[in-house]
Amino acid sequence: MAALCASLWSISVAQAQSTEAKLFGAREGIQDISLSPDGKRVAIIVPAGTHGTALLVSKPDGSGLKAILQLGGEPDKLTSCAWSTPTRLVCNLFMILDRRDDLVGMSRVIAIDDDGTHIKELTPPQGSDSLYEAYYGGGILDWLPDTNSSTVLMARYYVPEASVGKQLVAQRREGLGVDRVDTVTLKHTMVEAPRPTAGEFITDGHGEARIMGVQPVKSSGYAGKEVSYLFRKPGSREWLPLGKVKYTGYLSEGFNPYAVDRNLNVAYGFDDLAGRKALYKVALDGSMKKDLVFSRDDVDIDGLVRIGRQQRVVGVSFATDKRQVSFFDPELKALSASLSKALPGLPLVYFSDASVDEKTLLLFAGSDTDPGRYYLLDRTTKKMAEVSPVRPQLSGRPLATVKPITFKAADGTSIPGYLTLPPGSDGKNLPAIVMPHGGPTARDEWGFDWLSQFFASRGYAVLQPNYRGSSGFGERWFKQNGFKSWRTAIGDVNDGGRWLVAQGIAAPSKLSIVGWSYGGYAALQSSVLDSNLFKAVVAIAPVTDLATLRADMKESMGDSVADDFVNGGALLKEGSPAQNAEKIKAPVLIFHGDRDINVPIRQSRMMEGKIRGAGGKVEFIEYKGLDHQLDDSDVRAKMLDRIDTFLHSSMGF
Repeated sequence: MAALCASLWSISVAQAQSTEAKLFGAREGIQDISLSPDGKRVAIIVPAGTHGTALLVSKPDGSGLKAILQLGGEPDKLTSCAWSTPTRLVCNLFMILDRRDDLVGMSRVIAIDDDGTHIKELTPPQGSDSLYEAYYGGGILDWLPDTNSSTVLMARYYVPEASVGKQLVAQRREGLGVDRVDTVTLKHTMVEAPRPTAGEFITDGHGEARIMGVQPVKSSGYAGKEVSYLFRKPGSREWLPLGKVKYTGYLSEGFNPYAVDRNLNVAYGFDDLAGRKALYKVALDGSMKKDLVFSRDDVDIDGLVRIGRQQRVVGVSFATDKRQVSFFDPELKALSASLSKALPGLPLVYFSDASVDEKTLLLFAGSDTDPGRYYLLDRTTKKMAEVSPVRPQLSGRPLATVKPITFKAADGTSIPGYLTLPPGSDGKNLPAIVMPHGGPTARDEWGFDWLSQFFASRGYAVLQPNYRGSSGFGERWFKQNGFKSWRTAIGDVNDGGRWLVAQGIAAPSKLSIVGWSYGGYAALQSSVLDSNLFKAVVAIAPVTDLATLRADMKESMGDSVADDFVNGGALLKEGSPAQNAEKIKAPVLIFHGDRDINVPIRQSRMMEGKIRGAGGKVEFIEYKGLDHQLDDSDVRAKMLDRIDTFLHSSMGF
């Protein structure tokens, strides 16, 4: 165990100015982990260097540890790996490439033996006659747990090929289909013919595709807002209508299937119930009988709990003040209760993986003051052993507790959030940071957060508000999203800052705001709404101009989708920090990676120019070769130190 933890940490040593920045800026020591079908080995993706990734395999106790693959992150990096057999792994790679003066994300799937040999690409190669390049490399739909073989079901995208001379080459199919793939021999056998409109296949976990989602393309060439779902009865090849889901911006209407239970012959999925998402099941026998499975009247039900090689549904998850799980499976429900007693200080417990017989379980346990650790549980002997902490560099270090709180917005609405105070602090008259989350279709949750923990270690109080526009609290809370309803969302963020001052937590002269992505937008726009509230503004990879955002969305997804997210009119100017730079009086610090495909770096470059043109104070730091996440330990550590120095100098303490 100690050897494993030491290896995880030593493979990613960051150089930084301060101890805190080095420790909290380092990427997670375990970025992905999986258990072999026989339960005897684990495969772990860890950081390599400052922004690369490596694949390790070992026994769960850390013995036999071996690095079998390493990628430098320029551009390839590992995102996930899982076992197709006790000795063979299937891994997903992701890269960002330059294509036609633009950046695009590309995925690929490979297979590799557990000793690092026989690396093969499962994504079918494209020839020079292909009409276009497929950026989606495919994904595993079903591990075929009943076959005891090296085959899997894999979704793949078929690209038609051009004609050669007077003859057409064999490949004229187009769209998403499903192949049975042998991960050792690479033999591909088509089991679901591709369709240009197909966007999703859902199997029963035992090798049968039971649900297909299709999304027709409009005359404009862009996909429509409506997805039609089809299903099959057991043993049938005929597709029958299941229902439709209509998407409007971030919201959806209709039963959205996520999983199939072969034994019950039902589809599990989410649908609206009184303005919140609830879990339903629909019979797949043709009766279309629909039953409510689980709901709450305060938050959305937003997650399925699945387990095993067949990914059977065993429960649901949802987030109130803390993330909770409700199990349907009686044995796992009892086991979960036992684990809560065995791990009293680690209330966030999730089953990560299982052996094929489910007698050996890999589980994660964490809290606000513990980044988490993985355990291996033998259900037969009832023995449990720790595999490794997620962030071994923080082991034994006191961390700040996170407290769920609410504060009143200007209109009297109670806004939920989380308050993190420096360890040992009395919580009074502190330098403080409001830290709105990204998305905006997201929400903050209780648990470990490396950014807020760093700031707490440096003496700051940190407030993370779930402003209106956040997801997880129902349709009314979501409003029209954080861009179209920006006045409400940013108003809530600013009211969070005022609450910190009113409670005596923050000194008025030492109140700042820090945000990433949409959170960066909120940080900048907060000063547009109230130029005197925050004394320093930090924006990481922010959206700054809604007209540019709308134009980008229109080009990639069409007018209707762009309208749903960011409509035209006065919003484009009033809701854009870059169009109101003269209102921003506080000094501003901006960070952005030049390989960002989520928010193009031109958004930050524009913001810098606008602030300078308005006579404001701004510093802009560009990172070469990094994407939206700035997934580099050294860069993150230096960024944290730079933010700390900037806040101190801007607020004079």
